[in-house]
Order: sequence, then structure tokens, then C-alpha cells
Amino acid sequence: MNMPREEETGERADAPYGENRRKGRLSEMAGRRKGGEMLEVSDLTKKYGKNLAADHIGFTVPDGRIGILLGPNGAGKSTVIKSIAGLLRYKGTIRIQGRDAVSLEAKRRFAYVPELPYMYDALTVREHLEFITRAYGVDAAEEEVRRLLGRFELTDKQDKLGNELSKGMMQKVSICCALITKPEVILLDEPMVGLDPAAIRELKEVILERRADGCTILISTHMLEMVKELWDVTFVMDRGRIVGTYPREAVADEDLEALYFSVTGQENGKDGR
Repeated sequence: MNMPREEETGERADAPYGENRRKGRLSEMAGRRKGGEMLEVSDLTKKYGKNLAADHIGFTVPDGRIGILLGPNGAGKSTVIKSIAGLLRYKGTIRIQGRDAVSLEAKRRFAYVPELPYMYDALTVREHLEFITRAYGVDAAEEEVRRLLGRFELTDKQDKLGNELSKGMMQKVSICCALITKPEVILLDEPMVGLDPAAIRELKEVILERRADGCTILISTHMLEMVKELWDVTFVMDRGRIVGTYPREAVADEDLEALYFSVTGQENGKDGR
């Protein structure tokens, strides 16, 4: 879960946005849908000791599009996602609608679903959603909360504590916490790992719905079969670098899987481990 901390905002966690801020954000969202680059990554470099996990990475995901960061395990995908989310120190530039990604205004505009979800032991499923909406200053109607819980089969789990949930259930809660804030950008790191088939289908539907609403989405995955119907542009990563960028309209009838294996040099059918 990604949220602005109280010390970053200078505001109470339960303080609502002011009316002027609401109007300003609505105006910006209307302008955003006219076109432009919602997510821009330029010259992103990250080292772990001597290991270069991200080597001068650069890409953009336009407004209202789904970008796929595709690559084998260890390619550096999670490093890129975590850098965008502000969880890692890095060199380079990351901008969200022209704002530096580390700024509070940028952080208010995106949500992050990590590969390994984290839940607060003492909070119930519903309380996680309430906590996130208060932290972001977002109004969420009761009907909206119920609908979201229902879509991910959490209605009968909403009173369970965080430490009572399975990995798959925690992943669903993490997704719901991201969606409830109505973000303009969603970052998903291997979001379908641990989900059951029904939840995977529901998540795909939600992703396409959010794109139709103008949301920009970046998904990190090594599971080609899970994203074949979702992508607008695919960035293939290998050994810390972007080795291929493929807009859907440019690929035409070419098979994404074949392109992936050709640029990564892997044997078709292997997952890169």
C-alpha cells in the first residue's frame, strides 16, 4: 500500500481535501485526458552494491494507456516499479504528469500494489480500506466499498484481521486499497501471482475499466499469458535494461511472445529463472 505519511503532508490523516484542491484536481484530470505523458521515466539507474539492477532505464506511458514491463525473473522490473513508487533511492528522473515522483502532489496521484502485500495485523479488511481513504483524504461511498469488496469476494472476509488472511486474500485487499483511492496512475508489481482464476479475471476487467476511465497503468510481470489482452505498449527488460519497446499498433500481427524471446535471447517456453 502506498500513501502519503502525516509528516510529509503536514496534515492530519483524517483531514479532508479542501474544496479548492478538489476543484483543481478535477480540472487537472480533465486536462490530462486531452493527451500527454502521464508517466515518464528518464535515465533511471539503481545499484545494489556492485550489481546494476536498473541501467539508464527510460520509457513513457501515455495518458489512459496500459504499459507492461515484461522480463524474466531478476531483470530489474521490481526495482523500476519500487523506484517509481518512491521506495528506493535512485539516480535519474521520474515524473507523473510533469511532477517529480517524489513530490507529495505526485504521490497523491498514484497507487502501488506490491508483489508481496503487507497487512496491518490489528486492522480488519474493511478497516484497511477506511485507513487508506482517510490517509489520502478520499471520500468513498459505502456502496462503492461494498461493490469493491464484492468484486474480489471479500464481503464475508471484511471483518477478518490482517494476520488471519491468506496470501491470495492479502493480495486482493492490497488491490482494493489501491483502487479505492481513485488514482490517476496505478503501479502493479506481479499482481496476479497468488490470485485464484476468478480474481485474475476480475482484476483484468478492472484494469480495462480503469483504462477506459483515463487511468494510466504500469504492470510488471514475467507471465506473458496473463497480460496478452491488456497491453497498449510493452517494454521488455533483461539484465537491468530496456531491450525492446513495442506499441501495440506497431506490432500489428506479430506475436508478442515471439518478440519477447527474440530480444531476450531465451529459449521459447522458459521463464528466465
